[in-house]
Formats: sequence, C-alpha cells, structure tokens
Amino acid sequence: MSQIRHSPNAPTLVEAHAAGDVIDRHRHDDHQLIYVSTGVLAISTARGAWVASSDRAVWVPAGIWHEHRFYGHTAMHSLGFPLDDAPLPDDSPTVLAVGGLLRELLIACTEPDLPGPEAGRLRAVLADRLRRAVVQPLVLPTPVDARLADACAAVEHDLAHPRSLGELARSVGTSERSLTRLFRTEFGMTYPQWRTAMRVFHAMIHLAEGATVTETAHRCGFATTSAFVDTFARTMGHTPGTHRLTSG
Repeated sequence: MSQIRHSPNAPTLVEAHAAGDVIDRHRHDDHQLIYVSTGVLAISTARGAWVASSDRAVWVPAGIWHEHRFYGHTAMHSLGFPLDDAPLPDDSPTVLAVGGLLRELLIACTEPDLPGPEAGRLRAVLADRLRRAVVQPLVLPTPVDARLADACAAVEHDLAHPRSLGELARSVGTSERSLTRLFRTEFGMTYPQWRTAMRVFHAMIHLAEGATVTETAHRCGFATTSAFVDTFARTMGHTPGTHRLTSG
C-alpha cells in the first residue's frame, strides 16, 4: 500500500499491485494517463469514480485529487504529461477506449530504462493516437444532495436486491418524483441508467477478483445470467467472460 499526498510530477512507470492495494488521496501538478494491462483499477475523485481496465484508460488532469483501489493482480502503467503538452482535455477525468495499437504504445512507453530518443518517438505517436481515441465513459458521479447520496448508498450496499424507484424513494424519505429529478439534474441520467452503470462498475470488480459470470450476475442483481451478459456487452463492447480472461 502506498500513501501519497502531493507528488509534483505524475510518474511514468509500470508497477505491480496486489488485490486490495490502495494509493491514498493525492494529486499531481501535471497530467496523468493511467492504464492497467491486467486487473482492474477504480479511480475515485470528488466528482465521481472511474474504472481503468485492459480496454479502458483513464486520463486524470493536473491538480485533481484522486485515489486508487486495485482489484485482482494488477499491472498499472502510468504516464505523466506536462501542463503545456496535454493531448486530452484538462477539465475533467476522461475514460478512453484502448485498442491494440494504443495498448502496445502504453505498455512500450512505460518500459523501464527506455532510452530518451526512443521514448520521445513513442510518445509522439502515442499523443497522436490519444487525440483520436474514442471516449468510453463509465463513470459513477458523486451525489451532492443528501437524499440522492442515501439512495445511491442503499443500492450499492445491496446490489443483489433490485429496488424500484418508488421503493428507493420511500426508503430515503422522499418522493419518487423528487428522486427522479435528482438523478436527472445531478447525474444527467435516469435511475435505471445509473443503476446499470453501478452494476457494470461492480461487475468489473467481481470478475477481476475471480468470480464467475454467473456469480457476478447474481451479486449485481441481474435476474438471469443471460440478461447480465447482454447488458455488460452492450455497455462495455465485449462479454463479461472476455473481461474476466483479460483482467485476471
């Protein structure tokens, strides 16, 4: 486990982490791109939570406080970018799709003892590819209103028990109409859309930790395994079985 508060420069390196490792809340004075070639990494900020996996990287702009939690045996690749050389937006974390070429560039750029001239050439190609990368958002925004925060916590605490919006509203002492409005105004999505994101978010973690597809479907509140496979594939672009193989 690492404990960092303020690190001026985001590191460019690759390091291994065991399941359960945490890098405490910290920030950098420059930008950071984070990718995991194995395992799953949840990145939390004041604005929400993002997931890095073998097919998704997370861009964390300079100055944003964040913390990391690792699930499964994880190889984390971190690349730092100066403030004046940002290939991606600098206002908010961003999740990027990682295809074959981008994956190999991310791994190559974090090789230990990479000669300077070679590193420069690889970084130039990487920057070009990042500017063309497809944004693949899977984010769980952080709720502000106490009623919405309580509702989100209740769902996350027991994903195996699917709750209707009406049941959830009653449990936190508000109306269904008010809770509907809060999901739309704070998250920009409906309750079912948010619940799906929450389920897939946790499904990625369970799969990385070795759970079977069927076990994961049950833990995340899906009525059937086939419904889980369909939802996961539509959200992530590949099946949970594929994710389990590539993140383990």
